[in-house]
Amino acid sequence: MIRPGMSRKEKQRSLRIHVITDLEGAAMVFRFEQTRVADFSPAKLEAMRILTAEVNACVDGILDCDPHADVVVWDGHGSGGIVYGAFHERARLLPHGHTPAPYGLDETFDALFFVGQHAMAGTPNGPLAHTYSSRTVEHYKLNGEPIGEFGMRAYMAGTLFNVPVAFISGDDRAVVEARALVPEVVGVATKVGTGWESAISLSPARARKLIRAGATRACRRIRRGKIAAVTLPPPYAWEVRVFAGQEQALEGYLRRPGAERLDGRTALIRTEDPRQVLR
Repeated sequence: MIRPGMSRKEKQRSLRIHVITDLEGAAMVFRFEQTRVADFSPAKLEAMRILTAEVNACVDGILDCDPHADVVVWDGHGSGGIVYGAFHERARLLPHGHTPAPYGLDETFDALFFVGQHAMAGTPNGPLAHTYSSRTVEHYKLNGEPIGEFGMRAYMAGTLFNVPVAFISGDDRAVVEARALVPEVVGVATKVGTGWESAISLSPARARKLIRAGATRACRRIRRGKIAAVTLPPPYAWEVRVFAGQEQALEGYLRRPGAERLDGRTALIRTEDPRQVLR
């Protein structure tokens, strides 16, 4: 791992980069009909092709900085977001669905990257903004503060493995959310949100160019030791609130150790174990 204080020789070894993907933050993805369905509808398949090309651009940017880099990608979209046959030949893929947290991440990685990220649930004008489940979750709070998928996974990487987040691409609200937690992160906004299912998007080609350049820039920051991991020490109080009519979704949270029901739609999980919360 490359960390502040290392010698120049130590920092010159090949990078290991872990990439988490999602579908809602890719360019030209505006509506849930492009992301929610599990089958390969024309709209979903087109969105997947766009995302896969953005992921490949990110890998190219990493390799532009370090031709020998090891890149592992986890398909983080619930119904799948990567077109397997179009995936970059120099990267390796963990599939969606059955890869539990921490999604192949460990302390041997130099940085975590996000491609196709969306903002947390409730973000004003955040296109397709949600937190883990767009159908069931109204919000997450961690130690009293609203948190989304980016924050949970950034803390997971830093707290469990001392791995920093160095890059994010997605809508502009997602980039702002990331920079609030990791000011040094390199961010590429693929679109500007104008509503929950609307945005002003870059062309896919322009987004890919910016992602490639941004990934290279992020790797150079890692080489210079300019990005530190974000950590969150225990204890943890994780509040989960579901939408009205989705109360059954709360039951899985209530089965966790340290869980209690606050009301009909809200659970609170208290724990000292970060692996029970950060996912």
